Amino acid sequence: MTGDLAVNVSRETSERLASYAALLVKWNPAINLVSKSSLADLQTRHFADSAQLFALCPPGARHWADLGSGGGFPGLVIAILAAEHMPDLTVTLVESDARKAAFLSTVARETGIRAKVMAERIESLAPLAADVLSARALASLPQLLAFAERHLAPGGHALFPKGATHRSEVAESLADWRFDLREHPSKTDPLAVILEIEGVSRV
Repeated sequence: MTGDLAVNVSRETSERLASYAALLVKWNPAINLVSKSSLADLQTRHFADSAQLFALCPPGARHWADLGSGGGFPGLVIAILAAEHMPDLTVTLVESDARKAAFLSTVARETGIRAKVMAERIESLAPLAADVLSARALASLPQLLAFAERHLAPGGHALFPKGATHRSEVAESLADWRFDLREHPSKTDPLAVILEIEGVSRV
C-alpha cells in the first residue's frame, strides 16, 4: 500500500491508508468518488500523487485546508500522514456535495484521524486562515488564486497540482494576480507539476 509514497510511514499509517482504500472501493459505485478506471491504480494515481504534497508542507504549519476534497485527495491522505508525522496539524476538508462529505466523515471516523469536514461552498465560507491550502483537479488557476486570496493566512502557502497546461494557466493568471511561484515536478506524472504559491494579491 505504501511503497510509492513520498514519505516513510508506520504500520498504523499503512493500515489507515488500507482502510481508506477499502472504503473508497465500497462507496465508489454509488457516488463516483474517483473514475472507475483509476481504481486499479489507486496507489500511484491517488495516494502517492497526494502524499507528495505533504512532503512540501512548511515546518510549523498548524492548519491545512483542502478545497473541493471530493474522494479525499489530497486532503484525507494529508490528514492520515499528519496523524503520524505532524500530529498538531489540523486538516479541514471542504466539499459541498453532501454525499461526498458523508464519505469523508466516514473515513475520518473509521481511521481515527483529525479532519474537519465542511459541507459548504468554498465561496460562502468564512475565511479559513489556512497555513497551507490545496486543491486537486478543482478549477483553473485564476479561480484557485481567488480562493487562495480569501482562505490563506498571511504568509501561507498554496499547493496546486496541475497538468500539462500549467504554463498557460500561469500566464493567464498574471493578467489579474501577483504571486510568488515555485514549480515542483510531479513524482507521479512526468507532464505534471505542483505549483507552490505565496503572496497572492490582485493586480
